[in-house]
Amino acid sequence: MTKRLEVYKCSICGNIVSVLHEGDGELTCCGKAMQLIPEIVKDSAIEKHVPFIEKIEGGYNGYKVRIGEKEAHPMTEEHYIEWIELITENKSYRKFLKPGDRPEAVFHTNDEVVTVREYCNIHGLWKNKY
Repeated sequence: MTKRLEVYKCSICGNIVSVLHEGDGELTCCGKAMQLIPEIVKDSAIEKHVPFIEKIEGGYNGYKVRIGEKEAHPMTEEHYIEWIELITENKSYRKFLKPGDRPEAVFHTNDEVVTVREYCNIHGLWKNKY
């Protein structure tokens, strides 16, 4: 059974999907079951994969999310953050990144943040709850 906002990856072609509606079926791709990508949560302040968030107040309220607190995550062709996602109670915001971009995103919303996630092309799915 799938759950809303779970992320799955095909071990053959690399397709990644996010569940929008829960169901009893099995997600498949390339004739095989897709693998649930586990969400990694760490508290280490020096970890370069943990999403950190700061509230923006003033003219454009919202949140700035950056990957890595003291040192930014690499954004090379070989190793980079593919996307950053901010999740509120009823909404999901996502910014897609590419090599060379800064590993950060700004989301304009007044909603309270529940979770922030990011996906590293090598080290998987990371999250930080707020």
